[in-house]
Amino acid sequence: MNKIVDLLNGSMNGKIAEIRGWIYRIRSSGALCFIVLRDSSGIIQAVGSRNTLGEEKMKDLVSLTIESSISITGTVRQDPRAITGYELDISDFRIYQRNENFPITKDKGEEFLLDMRHLWLRSREMTSIMKIRSTAFKAFSDFFYSNGYYQTQGPMMVSTATEGGSTLFKLQFFGEEVSLAQSSQFYLEVMMFSLEKVFTIAPSFRAEKSRTRRHLTEYWHAEGEAAWYSNEDMMKDEEKMIEYIVSEVLKSNREDLELLKRDISKLETVKAPFPRIRYSDLIKMSNEWGMSLKYGDDLGADEEREITVHFDKPVFVTHYPEALKTFYHRPDPESPGEILCHDLLAPEGFGEIIGGGERIWDLNELLEKIKKYDLNPDDYYWYVDLRRYGSIPHSGFGLGMDRLVWWICGLESIREAIPFPRTIRRIKP
Repeated sequence: MNKIVDLLNGSMNGKIAEIRGWIYRIRSSGALCFIVLRDSSGIIQAVGSRNTLGEEKMKDLVSLTIESSISITGTVRQDPRAITGYELDISDFRIYQRNENFPITKDKGEEFLLDMRHLWLRSREMTSIMKIRSTAFKAFSDFFYSNGYYQTQGPMMVSTATEGGSTLFKLQFFGEEVSLAQSSQFYLEVMMFSLEKVFTIAPSFRAEKSRTRRHLTEYWHAEGEAAWYSNEDMMKDEEKMIEYIVSEVLKSNREDLELLKRDISKLETVKAPFPRIRYSDLIKMSNEWGMSLKYGDDLGADEEREITVHFDKPVFVTHYPEALKTFYHRPDPESPGEILCHDLLAPEGFGEIIGGGERIWDLNELLEKIKKYDLNPDDYYWYVDLRRYGSIPHSGFGLGMDRLVWWICGLESIREAIPFPRTIRRIKP
């Protein structure tokens, strides 16, 4: 059994092949039936003739509808007029399932397509996005394995908030209230004390009531922590990682990017190092661009979109005011009121894809921060213990994999970047 891609490189020209898949398009013209068949590797046009197949088999073939499943045997023939440069002259076929009318048509709206996501994922656009997503996930892991990191996992049901209590999904756990994990960071910090450099890819959950084009309530979170790393050390790993992922997508998925009409030239400029801009300097720059931000303002989706249209590759924003970040970030000893952190903003208006920085590693400093943020120290006893026994300087990051795919593909909404999006208004299919 052949894959369609095997028929498109010239080696099978004039030979007998057998392929199987789903009907992407079908039309008949008198004595001929033209089928565009798809499988996971691509599409090809197959041509059935009444003279070859006979009256009854031709009638069966012509009666098929979109997304009917079928296997086809025939002779591969090069034809520059064909959609992929090659056609398959059908000598025989087997029908696996003959469909009724497929419910998805060109005139269907976005909400309908989201309701029918289980079928819309078959579209060529979604197939290309999922292939790019697969490449990105693999490249992320490959990069960190090759740089001495170990993969590990944390729990998804937790008793300790990482990013604050206002965005927690709470549930009952045998009579005790727990939450879905907002991040695996604290558990990666635990593992760092034995493995030194660790990463994970896992779901995270944020109960944010946001309806922007970049927010999901359940998303895939790629995170890392590294012993003895400064904020700058962490940024160096991240920018090399992003460059590597983009280069792997360009190498493996160029045709998918072209199908999505992505401007590939904008990805080809993604080379490390990336610019570093302090938050205070970025505020000044934004005012020169006609924005009305002031020091201490948070950068939301709208602000980041307006800022990043001015950049042609990702940019690090560092040294945010302490009040804008969570309790575990380490203050900069040389810049009171600011912390040793960074956000990586994707260009072209896409905004933040990574947040990271140095973690507080001094016991007393961490206890003071927990008190300052009005948190219960008992809830964080095990996290505090990490600072009691062999504490060291370290840094980490969190990358939204869905946001990364959203930017690389140049999509309108992050909902297109994940197979089954979960948002404030969507929980099916």
